[in-house]
Amino acid sequence: MNMYVSEYLIGVDGGGTGTRVRLANREGTQLGQGESGPSGLGLGISKAWAAVTAAINAAFASAGLPPAWPGQCAIGLGMAGVHNRDWAAAFLAADPGFAALRLDTDGYTTLLGAHAGQAGVIIAIGTGSVGQALLPDGSGREVGGWGFPSGDEASGGWIGLAAMNHIERVLDGRRAASPFTEELMEACGSTRERVQVWLGHATQTRFAALAPIVVRHAGSDAVARDILTRAGQEIAEMVGALDPDGALPLALCGGLGAPLRRYLPPALLARSIVPYGDAATGALRMIESTVH
Repeated sequence: MNMYVSEYLIGVDGGGTGTRVRLANREGTQLGQGESGPSGLGLGISKAWAAVTAAINAAFASAGLPPAWPGQCAIGLGMAGVHNRDWAAAFLAADPGFAALRLDTDGYTTLLGAHAGQAGVIIAIGTGSVGQALLPDGSGREVGGWGFPSGDEASGGWIGLAAMNHIERVLDGRRAASPFTEELMEACGSTRERVQVWLGHATQTRFAALAPIVVRHAGSDAVARDILTRAGQEIAEMVGALDPDGALPLALCGGLGAPLRRYLPPALLARSIVPYGDAATGALRMIESTVH
């Protein structure tokens, strides 16, 4: 770590859908925030750093400040894709010269933000999903986060994939069309040929873009509701693995955390709390604890 006393602290939440930044002074007082496009490491290291840089610049602008050079800043990053050690190493190698840098998973920084650094459980649900717990003795547990399409249960990508499978069945005549499927097909094609083209370019991010359509129709469409009910069951299974005794508070985090709360089993819903802060706040807490 560079021994330079950083003038600014930066917390970054880098995901497959977007990047969010919190900017603070060296005492930890938050000054501004910024957003940009996706920065998950699986999208490419140069793209990830470009998105992070854009969000940092936006945070400085929101604070009414000119962008600082990296050597003036200590940065904490919670990034999707850090589990892949090759991607993480390549990302660190491309560090533009921050005075201090700490990199961890977006799940870990979400955990720190949600429970203000105290013991608890989170299921982070956005484009992907992961579950983490910070135990009272300071140790941690993690479940899920295996990546799309084999894992990331209950995530936007998982929900979108289930919705796409339903579209395929409707186009085959195996299931009936509905206003739900009509909106889905407006997004990705109303014929077999158009859907095949859409699938040929589909990424986890594109599948996740279908998840809000599922959420919108879940109140009136049984198929949409069943997809989200199954997502709630997947969440319950992850929480059970993280906290078998059911003793810790649970926070559902990420862009789909709030919409999915209502689909939790009742006993789990009773244990859930509103997150204290988000992953960018957790990343800021992480780097603040590192440099102070």
